[in-house]
Amino acid sequence: MNPVLPVTRKQKMLREAKDYLAIALGMIMYGIGWTVFLLPSDIPSTAVPGIASIVFWATGFPVQYTYLIINLGLLLLALKILGLKFCLKTIFAVFVLTFILEVIESLITEPLIHDQPFMSCVLGAFFCGGGIGIAFSANGSTGGTDIIAAVVHKYRDISLGRVIQICDLVIISSSYLVLHSWEKVVYGYVVLFISSFVLDQVVNSARLSVQFFIISSKYEEIGARINKDLHRGVTFIDGVGCYTHNNVKMMFVLAKKRESNTIFRLIKDIDPKAFVSQSAVIGVFGEGFDRIKVK
Repeated sequence: MNPVLPVTRKQKMLREAKDYLAIALGMIMYGIGWTVFLLPSDIPSTAVPGIASIVFWATGFPVQYTYLIINLGLLLLALKILGLKFCLKTIFAVFVLTFILEVIESLITEPLIHDQPFMSCVLGAFFCGGGIGIAFSANGSTGGTDIIAAVVHKYRDISLGRVIQICDLVIISSSYLVLHSWEKVVYGYVVLFISSFVLDQVVNSARLSVQFFIISSKYEEIGARINKDLHRGVTFIDGVGCYTHNNVKMMFVLAKKRESNTIFRLIKDIDPKAFVSQSAVIGVFGEGFDRIKVK
């Protein structure tokens, strides 16, 4: 079997660059959802942006500065529990979002949607939830209650969206003290549940896994290519054909769903006549996948 090449420094840098680009994209989406749709319609948002919105409505203090100040303290928690790598990406996300808020506020002088709070609510929640989900999928965070959710998710098998829901209920409810409108608070609850749903969909779609059973006479070459190109483990299993009674080698592979096309391509390039079975799995825990969490 060909030796498996280690991950090069260039490959590591490319992966990190993709993560930071994804986080930047997530922050742009979040900034649009918050300041374009939710804030102009006086709809409470979630997490630290929700607190910043309340402060803005009460005092007129710019939301980006409140957001930045509160997150400085929470970043210390992220540094201690989640590690330097997570904290660096979170710091990057916080400053990118702060910058994006400045840019959006300078470009948007009036609300894009007038007198349609429910439409603003749905669109804002979609952008906010999608932005957070993209950031989490790239091992980052927007800060705020996302940090608390990531800490809890690290030790307990609890949905990220559910943790954020619990943290944000108090923030949204407290917006009544400033807005004096239960209708706006109800819209805030709608934002909470829609954004949490979108968040879970984005994160879970990035973590979907599949398993392959591959039978081929060129098993060594296929296994080496999967190791090299995808950095996934391959297990060889001895088998015997019922009809031919010939000894066969069967490969067992676990991979992310997004890697399926790559696996099929390399199998076709090496052995177009290979027998391949693919199936979805509920969860995969271990090296390269999710960590095992027990209560």
